[in-house]
Amino acid sequence: MSNIREKISTLLPEAVIEDGDIMQVTVPDAKWHDFAKTLRDDADLSFDFLVTIVGMDWKDSGMGCIYYFTSTKFNTHISVKVMAGGDRERPLIHSIFDLWAIATVFEREVYDFFGIIFINNPDMRRLFLNIDWKGYPLRKDYDDDPNLNPVSTENERQTDFTDVWTETPDGKIEKHERRIFQPEDFVVNIGPQHPATHGVLRFRTAVDGETIKKIDIYLGYIHRGVEKICEKLTYPQTLHFMDRLDYFSAHPYHHCLCMLIEEAAGIQISRRAQVIRVLMDELSRIASHCLFIGTYCMDLGATTMLFYTLRVREQILDIMEKTCGARMTFNYDCIGGVMQDLHPDFVKDVHALLDVLPANIKEYNKVFTGNVIARNRMENVGVLTREDAISWAVTGPNGRGSGWACDVRKCAPYSIYSELDFDEVVREEGDSMARFKVRMDEMVQSARIIAQLIDNIPEGEYCVKVPKVLKLPVGHWFKMVEGCRGTFGIYLESDGTVNPYRLKIAPPCLPAAAVVDHITDGQKIADLITIGGSLDYIVPDIDR
Repeated sequence: MSNIREKISTLLPEAVIEDGDIMQVTVPDAKWHDFAKTLRDDADLSFDFLVTIVGMDWKDSGMGCIYYFTSTKFNTHISVKVMAGGDRERPLIHSIFDLWAIATVFEREVYDFFGIIFINNPDMRRLFLNIDWKGYPLRKDYDDDPNLNPVSTENERQTDFTDVWTETPDGKIEKHERRIFQPEDFVVNIGPQHPATHGVLRFRTAVDGETIKKIDIYLGYIHRGVEKICEKLTYPQTLHFMDRLDYFSAHPYHHCLCMLIEEAAGIQISRRAQVIRVLMDELSRIASHCLFIGTYCMDLGATTMLFYTLRVREQILDIMEKTCGARMTFNYDCIGGVMQDLHPDFVKDVHALLDVLPANIKEYNKVFTGNVIARNRMENVGVLTREDAISWAVTGPNGRGSGWACDVRKCAPYSIYSELDFDEVVREEGDSMARFKVRMDEMVQSARIIAQLIDNIPEGEYCVKVPKVLKLPVGHWFKMVEGCRGTFGIYLESDGTVNPYRLKIAPPCLPAAAVVDHITDGQKIADLITIGGSLDYIVPDIDR
């Protein structure tokens, strides 16, 4: 990090650098775009992965954004703070959409909730809320009077136009209008309801005959305002929303927020609790991948596979139910450890799972993976290159299917993962079949992890004592874990009270859905379900 500090100080002397777990660099907006390009392109920095953009309202201090970057070359991390120019009525920050493809979507999210306008971003529509929504909900002065935004029974208003703010050579900001679709485009709706979406979203799809020209994604049908709600909750209360994001990744998501709060509060959990958390994470990963395989095959017409995979998933959910008291929304991980100790049958039941899992995976491959019809539907369909996966922030099995070794358990190990022997599954093809096979092989690796731990669960407390009233010190923290669908991150800023000042969730499924337009360009409309299903995005994770 010292080398990075020296490099940045040389490149941008006016930058303010704050050391921490992740170095934070404060950059004036006038220098931001050029500096961002340097962060990405400089051979000694190579910050090519934009993890998330955190919109912020610091009240009287103004509004702005915090950008989190990772270098896939050096495995280093940095955050950049940029204050918005203009005034509160029209805050402005220069866009970086031309440097990272995913920035267009991330910036739209910030605009939707904070009203920050990104200069030169080609699409400044709201992302989740209706286009005629009044106000910006994550501002601290937001008026939440329900009469301002009443529930409507009318059809939602939509438009084929978006606003674009550009900067003239003399520094003036001008507003223009841009078309999303051309007048001659033939546009059809895919959604808002389809089993392959695992939720409710809509693809407005322009087609030329059977060929896809463009997809415009519509989100927010199940937006619940989780980040806004968390501002009024205590830290233990915020945990209960993690299950409601990606219900298949409930354990890893809880794990992430618990570690973040524990780190900020200086709480050390027991070895036993760490092992239990990892066991639950990996059991969740196997169950999630089983459901993906079953539902994906069903989307492609192979209904039988769903019944094959549900056998294993049900076996895991039975194990979860005994210990957690629930089969889906577990709320098991807590600040200080886990809610209760393992069920007496846990070890025996997990061994029974490990005994049957290899035969089941072999069966899945025999029935489907080698099937000539499946191969023709999936191979060379929806190809995503490694470079594009990084630019679009597509992580997890989707990124690893494109040759990107992005498993957080390996590149930024947390908990006890650095002590465990397992392989990161990476394939080079980048197509729908590669993404399918990565998940199939990851189940084998999760079983390896579980086998190393199940007979070596240490004695000790399952939960240490924590203060009844938990206040975090003033500061900010960022933590990432490997969810079942990719990198899951949480930014937390505390003002020293019992409630988070800002809790920002960075889910893996938003980039996975956003990239659909890119990888379906020129593909057949019949392949849209194949491609979208292979990305395995979960809509509650996107909408939040």
